[in-house]
Amino acid sequence: MIYLIAAFCVLGIAIGQLLFKLSANWLQRTGNLFDTHTLLALVAAFTVYGITSLVWVWLLQKGDLGRLYPLMAFAFIAVPIGSHYFFGERFPTQYFVGITLIMTGIIITMKS
Repeated sequence: MIYLIAAFCVLGIAIGQLLFKLSANWLQRTGNLFDTHTLLALVAAFTVYGITSLVWVWLLQKGDLGRLYPLMAFAFIAVPIGSHYFFGERFPTQYFVGITLIMTGIIITMKS
């Protein structure tokens, strides 16, 4: 159950990053940090990050950091996938080779 909750933390971190990017995009469009869209995206990002951080602290009470932390590497996979679908960002083939190596490393560390 701890690993499932940790996976939700990783998802929260990824969503937070995408919301930060969304707020940056709105800021670039409007040039105004106090624009409604910019502020909404930024507040949403901070909220998701804040809740995720509190849950992460709770998880660290229940499990070992050395066992839970490798799961955070999944954010390196989730964020680029989200940025591709939501922002149209493209990545070279080498990037996917790197993601494959990260996934392999996560599997190896989780099985140890």
